[in-house]
Amino acid sequence: MNKVKSIGELNKILTLPLWLLVIPVAVNIGVYVINQQAGFLMTAAIVVYAIVLVARYIRKQAVLMNELITFATQYGQIQKQIMLDFSFPYALTDQSGHLLWFNNAFAELTGKDYHHYKRSITSLFPDITKDRLPDTEELAEIETEYGDKKFEVSVQGIALDSLIDSSRMLERTEEEEPVSMYALLFRDVTELRDYMRRYEEETMVLALIYLDNYDEALESVEDVRRSLLTALIDRKITRYFLDLDAVVKKFEIDKYLVFMRARSLEELKANRFQILEEVKTVNIGNDMAITLSIGVGANNGSYTANAESARSAIELALGRGGDQAVLRDGNSISYYGGKSMAVEKTTRVKARVKAHALREFIDSKEKVVVMGHQLLDIDAFGAAVGICRAAMTLNRLAHIVIDSPTSSTKPFISGFEQDTNYEKNMLVSVQEAREMVDNDTLLVVVDTNKPDYTECEELLQQTRTIVVLDHHRQSDNYIRNAVLSYIEPYASSTCEMVSEVLQYFPEEVKIRNIEADALYAGIMVDTDNFMQKTGVRTFEAAAFLRRSGADMTRVRKMFRENMDEYRVKGEVLRNVEMYREHFAISICPSADLTSPTIVASQAANQLLDINNVKASFVLTDYNHTIYISARAIDEINVQIIMEKMGGGGHLNIAGAQLPGYTIEEAREKLKQILDEMLEGGELE
Repeated sequence: MNKVKSIGELNKILTLPLWLLVIPVAVNIGVYVINQQAGFLMTAAIVVYAIVLVARYIRKQAVLMNELITFATQYGQIQKQIMLDFSFPYALTDQSGHLLWFNNAFAELTGKDYHHYKRSITSLFPDITKDRLPDTEELAEIETEYGDKKFEVSVQGIALDSLIDSSRMLERTEEEEPVSMYALLFRDVTELRDYMRRYEEETMVLALIYLDNYDEALESVEDVRRSLLTALIDRKITRYFLDLDAVVKKFEIDKYLVFMRARSLEELKANRFQILEEVKTVNIGNDMAITLSIGVGANNGSYTANAESARSAIELALGRGGDQAVLRDGNSISYYGGKSMAVEKTTRVKARVKAHALREFIDSKEKVVVMGHQLLDIDAFGAAVGICRAAMTLNRLAHIVIDSPTSSTKPFISGFEQDTNYEKNMLVSVQEAREMVDNDTLLVVVDTNKPDYTECEELLQQTRTIVVLDHHRQSDNYIRNAVLSYIEPYASSTCEMVSEVLQYFPEEVKIRNIEADALYAGIMVDTDNFMQKTGVRTFEAAAFLRRSGADMTRVRKMFRENMDEYRVKGEVLRNVEMYREHFAISICPSADLTSPTIVASQAANQLLDINNVKASFVLTDYNHTIYISARAIDEINVQIIMEKMGGGGHLNIAGAQLPGYTIEEAREKLKQILDEMLEGGELE
């Protein structure tokens, strides 16, 4: 120990008595001045005291250093023993993740001996991989499992560079990365996770169930058997949810309230709301199968919020045509079912009510601005013309926003521009619309209910009075601040809906020939010449327009194609790819075409005439955006396919827009979604 000496604070404490000798020496000098003999006596005492102090310091320093080293050694052993007996599993690894040391709790957990087991930590815990280890001196949290236990692992990086630099036995080359090791502390959270899971499973979920076509189904049954049909439906719904440990309460003749646990909802999701199909099996001679709409609210923070979510979910389900379940789980929305065509309502009460409400809104504003979707087609234009006629009947200024006319609308637009019976500013650009729309303007949106699909989304923020008329199924992204929303997925077209509204308008609306042509053309195009989505009310609307002056010959001439468009459609048909045997996918060239999206939709319709084609998809690149036209007859729901690509539509007519994609990227994404839906059973 003679070669060991104290430094720092310890040395200051030990040498302090020696330094304090300065005080008696100074006093001794003063004593010499007063009395020389007393000074000699004090000097002798100081010398003796100094000799004893120095001798004790020299003799005891070695003993003190030995005691300190012994204490440090024992302290280190105590620390090591504490870590070894620590109740939490604890381990040290090198920078590659190989185990260097671990305590008894870790050994007991894994059944390994730290003297012999030096393999990677990943061999025991697959979730703890090298790429998940943090940078030096950072802390990371990793969740993992071992056997039937769950752990939260705190991983702390420890830098060893300074230790290596001060060592006389190790040396680090300049080329090497910083040397580090990792300390891992394991916390058993099995019981906590179990309690959390139980809590989540016991959370209340609220659902609303509406019978979509209750009245129509009853009408197809004999009077004496109607009560039996109602009882069978009640029994089917009640027993289904009782098996899920849910409570069902019927609060109206065709409406039910359901309370259940979150774990019951998981079962519903697992069987994809099988009740939607089971209720259709109830048949006692009724010509029309009963369908349900279900709205579910879950994980919204409170019972009140869940109830509000269920209400908005059922509205969304009905707006999408019924026969489906909509789940609002927190901020996410999921759709189930929706595989059947929306049932056409035989009553026109709703159309009459909407017509009266529209009349009130028009009458309360000075001007009316009508806006459709981007790349305005003839259905949107014809519907806009019908709304303008209603506004002009009430002596209100009416304008149609057109910034991107297509080849199908240009002949009709030209006809209105040349007709002196219409104001020159009836058709306005987006910029002109921005300047004229204010709080005293009624903004009517036709043929779309998505704000980002409209011709100018900014207009929706410039006025508080917005009316929406559309026949597309509603999605979670819809215009939320509308004062009047008339969305009917069973309608063939928006032109059909507007034609009905005009018939029930309080004032008699006299439609001119050119207006009747535009409305008739919209119905004809969206029904593919009355071959798709046509119902009784579709033909009644067409008959009304024919009586109002619509002429088939004029309309047909308007739709004649030029040679370039005809050749492009032939190119689309020639290059079609049959994917998974039943999906026709092709590309529509956009060069030299004024409206490639229109040509693509027409080609998609023609592809359905090929044997074994259940759905057709035609992609076209236009204005740096990939447009997809999807079509089907009755075997595949193309709407849910397009919704997964950010679009929407109907069961047999849908589409999507993919900005920032190339044609090949969009085609691969479409194929990937088709694969996922086929494997998940969503397209069966």
